This record gives sequence, C-alpha cells and structure tokens, in this order.
Amino acid sequence: MTKETQYNEDNIRSLDWKEHIRMRPGMYIGKLGDGSSADDGIYILVKEVLDNCIDEFVMGAGKTIEISIQGDKVIVRDYGRGIPLGKVVDVVSKMNTGGKYDSRAFKKSVGLNGVGTKAVNALSNYFRVESTRDGKSASAEFERGELTNQEHLDETSRRRGTKVSFIPDESIFKNYKFRSEYVERLIKNYVYLNPGLTIVFNGEKYFSENGLKDLLSESIAEGDRLYPIIHLKGDDIEVAMTHSRTQYSEEYHSFVNGQNTTQGGTHQAAFRESIVRTIREFYNKNYDASDIRKSIVSAISIKVMEPVFESQTKTKLGSTDMGGDLPTVRTYINDFLKRSLDNFLHKNTEVADALQRKILQAERERKDLSGIRKLAKERAKKANLHNKKLRDCRIHLTDSKKERNLETTLFITEGDSASGSITKSRDVNTQAVFSLKGKPLNSYGLTKKIVYENEEFNLLQAALNIEESIEDLRYNNIVIATDADVDGMHIRLLLITFFLQFFPELIKEGHLYILETPLFRVRNKKETIYCYSEQERQDAMAKLGAKPEITRFKGLGEISPDEFKYFIGEDIRLAPVMLDKALMIEELLSFYMGKNTPDRQKFIIENLKVELDRVDEL
Repeated sequence: MTKETQYNEDNIRSLDWKEHIRMRPGMYIGKLGDGSSADDGIYILVKEVLDNCIDEFVMGAGKTIEISIQGDKVIVRDYGRGIPLGKVVDVVSKMNTGGKYDSRAFKKSVGLNGVGTKAVNALSNYFRVESTRDGKSASAEFERGELTNQEHLDETSRRRGTKVSFIPDESIFKNYKFRSEYVERLIKNYVYLNPGLTIVFNGEKYFSENGLKDLLSESIAEGDRLYPIIHLKGDDIEVAMTHSRTQYSEEYHSFVNGQNTTQGGTHQAAFRESIVRTIREFYNKNYDASDIRKSIVSAISIKVMEPVFESQTKTKLGSTDMGGDLPTVRTYINDFLKRSLDNFLHKNTEVADALQRKILQAERERKDLSGIRKLAKERAKKANLHNKKLRDCRIHLTDSKKERNLETTLFITEGDSASGSITKSRDVNTQAVFSLKGKPLNSYGLTKKIVYENEEFNLLQAALNIEESIEDLRYNNIVIATDADVDGMHIRLLLITFFLQFFPELIKEGHLYILETPLFRVRNKKETIYCYSEQERQDAMAKLGAKPEITRFKGLGEISPDEFKYFIGEDIRLAPVMLDKALMIEELLSFYMGKNTPDRQKFIIENLKVELDRVDEL
C-alpha cells in the first residue's frame, strides 16, 4: 500500500514578487539563453525598459532615448515626464503598480500588466532607477530585487526624465553576451513604428521618416523588389508591402501598439486573409491564395485598446476586438485594405500589372511542381518510417503552447562519427540530429524543383516541416554542426546557400546557427577546461599551471559522447548566421557560389588569413 504524502500548512509557501520572478523567469521573459538568439531573455530585459520610454514618447513627452551597452551593463535614458518621485521604488518593485492602469494616460500602451521593470529588477544583480522632474530627483538601487540604497535631491539641474541602469544576473543568464545586431534590430523597429523618435545607441543615431516603408526598404533590397513598396496608412493601422523577385516564401513583420509580434496573431492572420480577398476582387479572378501571397514581403502595424497577448513576452496577439466603438480586428483590417489597397491598384496600373504577372507565374510554377511534389511526398512518407538520416526528438516547436519556450534544436551533421557522438549525448526530448551523407549539392541558381528531386534536400525540408510555411517549423534552432576544417567549412557554405536560396526567412528570423566546438582540452588531475580559441587556451594554461595536458581536437568525431554532452547542453555555444542589411541575396550567392572564378580568386587572395598553431607549446 502506498504511503500517503502529508499535506498541511507547512506545505503552503507564499513567494514574494522577486522570488517568484527569479524562480520562474520563463513566465515573465520567455527563454533565458546566452544572447545568441534575438528572443533571448537579456534582450527582453532591454525591451521592457525601452517600452516605458516609448510610451512616454507616444504621450508626447521626450523625442530622444539614449541607450548604452558596454560589456554586461545596460543604461537607458529617456527625456519623458519622469516617474513621480514618491513612487520610484514602488514602480520597479511592487507588482501591479504603474501608470498604465490609468487608461486616460496610456490608451494604447505596449504593456498593461505592471510587470516589465519589476522583472528586470528581480533578474539583475545590479539595478538602478533615477527619475528627475520639476527640478528634483529621486533614485533607488537594488540587488536581485532587494533595495540597497535610496537618494532624494531637492534641487538638480538634470533634465527631466528617467534613467535605468542594470546588469543581468549571470547566475540566471549563463555566459551571456549582448550582440549589437539584435539590439539594433530592436531599436530600428521602434523608430520605424514611431516617426519623429530618435534613439541613440552607443553614440549612433537611429531615426525614421517613412515608418514601415523604411522597414521594408531595409528588409528587401531595391533590385529584388518586383514593384515599388506600397505604403498605406490609416488612423490605427499602417501597412507596407511588395513582392520579391527571387524569394519563394512569405515574409511578414507584424506589430501591435509598437510591440513586434514575432509569432503573429489575429491581426497577421486577418492581414493575410484580407490581401487575398482584396486582390481576388480587384482582378475579379479566384486566384489560389498561395499564388497571391507567394514571395510577399510585408509589414503591418495596428493599435488596439487594451490588447490581449498570448504570453507575457507579447509575441502573439490574441485579441479579436480593436476596442472602444471599433469593429473586430478582422473586419477593421479587411475594410482598410479593401478600400486603400484597391484604390492604390486602380491608380497604379503598372504595379497592378506586375503583381498579376507574378501571381500567374506562381500559378504556373505550382502546377509544374504538383506532380513531382506528390512523388516526393510519397517517397518522404516511406522514408520517414525507416529514415536513418533523422533521429528525431520528442518535443517540437509546433507542439502545445505550453512548450513554446522550450529550446528545440535540429543538428545537421556530416558523416556517421559526428552524428553518432551527438546522438548519444543529446537531450532526446528537445534535440534532434539530421545526418548528411557527404557534401550536399550546390543549389545556387537551381529552381525549387531540386528540393523535391534531391533526396537529401527533400528529407531535410520534411524534417523541418517548412514546405508550406515557416510557421510550421518544428525546431527553434537549426544548427550546422560540421568540423572546423576545409571540408566542414565547405559543407557549411553549401547548407547556408540552400537556406538562402529557398528559405531565407529562416536566416532573417534568426533560426540558423553554427555550432561552436572546443579546439582544445586543457586539464590536470583536478580540473578540465575546454577552450574555443587560442586566447582561452593560454588563459587555461595560466590558470592550471605546471604543464597541464593539452589535447587539440581536429574533428567532431574525435570528441567522445561523454564529453560532447557538455558542448550541446546548458553551456552550448552557438554563432548565429545573420543577414545584417538588405543584401541582394542573388548577388551574394552569385559572387560566392556562382561561376565567377577570377573575381572570387582575387577576393580570396586579398582577404586570406593564415593562422598557425603554436605547436611548440603543445
């Protein structure tokens, strides 16, 4: 008979606000991460502080925000109205305290839950807030949410506004590092959505005059636009769109009250639906929805009264109503597009003709592919039953909402030895392995047909589940895990070419990474240190002293499964593959992967760097 577990008053525990945030940080900031992904927690902390500054700007207070990130310290300064001096401590340390509950002050605010800066405070080992207004100031300092110091000045010459400084707690965010590219992307989205706002980041100014049109100008190079960007604005809505000449997939940037809803929501679904309806009615043709939306690159921003998001990090809108006397989100967006986009196409016949040609081309390509796609799906179905290439995990990104914050990863490896080591040491719940056989095909210049004809590409596409849409992606992270030798680098390049050619949004949305593995193991009888660079090796040698044993890893297959678990577990190091600016992908691939040998040869010679191992020390 099973012994009954006691359950009494001693089992009930009340956590104070900071304990709860620190014990369950994922509830407040999503995943933790080390800064290698754009949605890692350290960027959510920056965003939570910035959201308050943006709300001040929206209310007409303060046109400039200054941000400084040096090492692990973040400083954010606005020139808004400043937190009321008597409430400086409460606003950053008492739950359900804030100005945004007063809808008169903040009608269409980003955050309404009063949690944001409290989470930053609780998850920082140093946090300082300072408010200045009416020639006076007040400041408070905290350590992991505990108040350590308070000051009041009855007279100051400082400009009004709020200044927040913090250092994320390394015991929660392990081995983290801020990547300026992700902070810049966050900042650019803020200025696109708030024309007239200037944000200064580490001395560089960011400003936008044309809103979402500027966002799309950066997202898609001019030479890749099928027609000039269509830019439409209403009272609580702004839309920008064009179609790509070369991209196969749909690309959406969606926002609610200035919040980047990376997982879409009711507004993005309504936008996709309304584009199809409006274009069908304009041409009076019942075109297939996928043909209309194929290659679209677009952005939508709406403002909603008291929005309801599906998570604390506000990445997906759940609201169905605009608020107040306005209709539903779906009706509002549909009416706006039906009126504004229809008018635009009537006035701009060249754009309308180019768009129709693109739709007809997509229709032809879809019909041409239908036969081979059917064969490929049947082949993939049979292969999946005995697929030796994919060793899948149990949890996927497309599973229940409860699992969305879990890091699900697909490692793409070369050869049996490397895939064997990773397979034996991986977390079977969240880490899958796809094993390549030799070098993949150079897909530059090939059509989508090759994805179905080439068994390896077809199985990779099936493993990722991205044939129809990136929204069906089964893994947060796609990690290329190849040796750091010439062959391994070549395989990386061929895989990146495949993704750029057919699924560039995976790179644009930050899903593709390179696995960093240690170059050296330095150890003595007491301690083992894995080193990822020559500098780390020297530091490890200095730390361990007395001639430690040094091993140089030449390939992934040399690393035993027992050791590999350290490199793909909590301390995994990933280098994100990024497209920093609106590069013309066609030109990029043409130069590096096309038949321009003399130009490329000259580039290699001029940029070649030779690194010699210091063999004498090994």
